[in-house]
Amino acid sequence: MKNALIFSGQGSQYVGMLKDICANYPEANKTIEKANEILDFSISNICFDGPIDELKKTIYTQPALFLHSAINFDLIKNNIEFGAAAGHSIGEFAALYAAEVLDFEPALRLVAKRGELMYNIGKDVEGTMFAIIGLDDDKVEKVCESLNDEANGNICVPANFNSPGQVVISGSAEYLRNNIGEFKTAGARMSKELVVSGAFHSPLMQPAKEQLAEAINNTEFKDAKIPVYSNVYAKPLTDANEIKEALIAQLTSPVKWTQSLLAMENDGIGAFIEVGPGTVLQGLVKRTLRGKPFSGIDTAEQVSNILK
Repeated sequence: MKNALIFSGQGSQYVGMLKDICANYPEANKTIEKANEILDFSISNICFDGPIDELKKTIYTQPALFLHSAINFDLIKNNIEFGAAAGHSIGEFAALYAAEVLDFEPALRLVAKRGELMYNIGKDVEGTMFAIIGLDDDKVEKVCESLNDEANGNICVPANFNSPGQVVISGSAEYLRNNIGEFKTAGARMSKELVVSGAFHSPLMQPAKEQLAEAINNTEFKDAKIPVYSNVYAKPLTDANEIKEALIAQLTSPVKWTQSLLAMENDGIGAFIEVGPGTVLQGLVKRTLRGKPFSGIDTAEQVSNILK
């Protein structure tokens, strides 16, 4: 039975993340100090002490999440067996780091660039995201298709297929707020606006995508040592050029997380280990793949249990 490592996405961050890890493992502390130098700001202070309103800013959230996942992975990688990797949105960069596609510094620089671009677009273009609960994926897609009016600047698209009955949509803020009732009319149990700084995984991210593409294309990518299940295609990739293309497309394409989990199960993955803060992805495994074992590596205690 093969294990898959799955890496946390935006929304999993919390004040105090990495603090106990760095207090207990000197090598982790060295890595986060190196990250402070690379980023030219103290990501350690933001992770350890917040405040939460600062940590929630995309420009800081994304490097914080990558760091948490990368540091925990480095601590436990020689003590667990894994045959595949995947990451939710920004988590895909940590998956690529685990698969040795990207080295630490270039990965962190790309993550920081991505966070900065997405944060700035969010300030310039008013976009938002809503979680749609209790409606089949295909019905969410149909409502989005009926509402999406890109020619007139009214964007409404699926952004994250998280688990059956839980899809996040993304688009123009005022337009979505005025039309969100269409999903309840179609049978959704509820809709909830998310606290985000922009319409991620939608056409509104196109300017950021173009600039991120330049940075990605100027960074060395290696072929993956293990299959990495792409958010965009929900299938395993190992070729460096294909991975680059998928990572660029990801910024304006939906995260096919449900489909990726089902593909991994179909390919023989028997257990899932979330590497990163929180338990969000473990919950998505539980709701999508009934009965599949899952666990998490977030805290110093959990790392210690693996190292024993």
